[in-house]
Amino acid sequence: MILTGPEITAAAHDGRLRITPFAADQVNPNSYNVRLGPTLITYTSAVLDAHRPNPTRETTIGPDGYVLQPGELYLGHTLEEVGSDAFVPLLFGRSSVGRLGLFVEITAPIGDIGFHGQWTLMLTPIRPLRVYAGMKIGQIMFFLSTGAIDLYRGKYQAAAGPQPSAYWRDLARLQVVAS
Repeated sequence: MILTGPEITAAAHDGRLRITPFAADQVNPNSYNVRLGPTLITYTSAVLDAHRPNPTRETTIGPDGYVLQPGELYLGHTLEEVGSDAFVPLLFGRSSVGRLGLFVEITAPIGDIGFHGQWTLMLTPIRPLRVYAGMKIGQIMFFLSTGAIDLYRGKYQAAAGPQPSAYWRDLARLQVVAS
């Protein structure tokens, strides 16, 4: 089951989910709008390596916005910290943003129960697009879970700002287990 807007509001007020800061005007009939935070990162290597940390460059979105370029992957973040120990969150781009040719969070929309933090957004434009810090960029829906809950304790917990891939950490853990 999906939470309705009034239930999202009730759950945010009684602590079953956390949205910080919470704004009533960002509640939709069955989702909550999240805004783009002020920081973007891009990878600086021509070839990315899943087995190693990859160097990045950080950009702050100024008051005049920032123009995203096609062919580039930008890692942004939600302005809001969002999480729940009871509900499964899913984040998708807003249709108004998609109609501008911006892909948001295409490959990893699901969040884990127990994650709390700012969400990293994978942003890819199909043509040059000016974006602004604070613009409504995505919407999060919350689903009721059934069964025993094992809370998220992963590498991105309590994320603040965009987080580059830490896939290489999974490999290091696997090597320790295999030893």
